[in-house]
Amino acid sequence: MRLSGQKLLGNRTSARVSYNDHHTAFLNSTALALVITAALLHASWNFLLKKSGGGLGILTLSALVATTVLTPVSLYLIYSQQFTFTPAIIGMIVGSGMLHLAYFLLLDRAYRSGGDLSVVYPLARATGPLLTIIAATLFFGERMSALAVCGALLIGASALVLTGNPKKIFSRNAGAGMGFALLCGCMIASYTVWDKQGVALFLIPPVVFDWGANLSRIAMMTPMAMKREPGAITLAWREHRKSAIAIGIMSPLSYILVLTAMVFTPVSYVAPARELAILFAALLGAHALKEGDATRRTFAALGMVMGISALALG
Repeated sequence: MRLSGQKLLGNRTSARVSYNDHHTAFLNSTALALVITAALLHASWNFLLKKSGGGLGILTLSALVATTVLTPVSLYLIYSQQFTFTPAIIGMIVGSGMLHLAYFLLLDRAYRSGGDLSVVYPLARATGPLLTIIAATLFFGERMSALAVCGALLIGASALVLTGNPKKIFSRNAGAGMGFALLCGCMIASYTVWDKQGVALFLIPPVVFDWGANLSRIAMMTPMAMKREPGAITLAWREHRKSAIAIGIMSPLSYILVLTAMVFTPVSYVAPARELAILFAALLGAHALKEGDATRRTFAALGMVMGISALALG
């Protein structure tokens, strides 16, 4: 009987281990699906921002649209979950709004200062996750395997090859655009690490978190737009209404999906996987802007797929 009992206990243990493995695999697959969808949305709204010419007007207008869309959902979640805004939570939300404001302003400034899309976008997006990995390792105790680190580096390197000649980034002609892109990458790393704490440690619902951050951003950006570019918001509504609405919907939705993935997935895995947005942006550029050079883009895309695979396996 003792042997039978030990065998039964062993079977239960094996079943529990098997369940945990399947549950973990499901969570990883779900997180990957969320991040890939977010990457597609992110690339799309960046394309629209670049095409529209940017500026404080369209940035403010899109933030107003985002807040309008998120308000009913956020209020419902606050009421149904009896969510309480403590001083610490308010501080996290306002801090996130400030970091995101800096990110949007730097991204817009990089484009408007004459920075080439093939320089600004890959440099900013590749810098962010690499800095995020370092921060997650130093401050959160997260550990990545050698394979995962190689995958993250391969994603960053492939991103540079995908959207242009990497040598252009270090040329004198890159100018202010390169500097603003690097600062933008720092902001990406900063808000990723900050917001990870908001949803995972402070347990702020992702939708409520992004809604509050948008409110904070609007409160700071609207008077800035009215002072620096009078009439810019009205002009953006008249000339770029559709783009502003699309950006206002896709931008928060893409980041809410990322925040949701970060609730149950280490930030050092989520952040590099987001860089699939560069692949989608390259495809949009090739078809919508007729940028061509399919051979280079194909090899770079394969490198990104290999990087994502190494990241997932590691």
